Amino acid sequence: MAATIEPPLGGEQRSDLSEIERRALDIIRSRGEEGIYQHELWKSLGLDSREGSRLALRLLKKGLIIREPAVHNGRRTYKLFIAQQKREKARLSVSIGSAIEIPCFSCKNLERCHLGGFFDPTTCPILRNWLNAKIKMIKQAMSD
Repeated sequence: MAATIEPPLGGEQRSDLSEIERRALDIIRSRGEEGIYQHELWKSLGLDSREGSRLALRLLKKGLIIREPAVHNGRRTYKLFIAQQKREKARLSVSIGSAIEIPCFSCKNLERCHLGGFFDPTTCPILRNWLNAKIKMIKQAMSD
């Protein structure tokens, strides 16, 4: 998977952070999508578990990180991720019901339909009418 480049935090958010919070964010960011266990973070920062937990909670409350429960070496802990990475992931869901509605799937000329051919989806009146009806329905729903 390709590495993602994280945008730097905005100036106002960055100035609200303490030096330890900035260092923690840099460490979490460097771990990318893999994340980092909370205990690894506080050890790398030279903090005890109490201070490390408080640091993670402060970053969580500021919306800068995401904290997910995890088990590491048989012990319950948390895995920390940069919040922006989670928001950037797009989810696309398609149901079979919405795909079956498309008139092309029941068209007798589907196998012969292609761009530039006699049966062309760009000039198909059946497909055009169906799309216009969908657009009209969406516009109507948005105006209500």
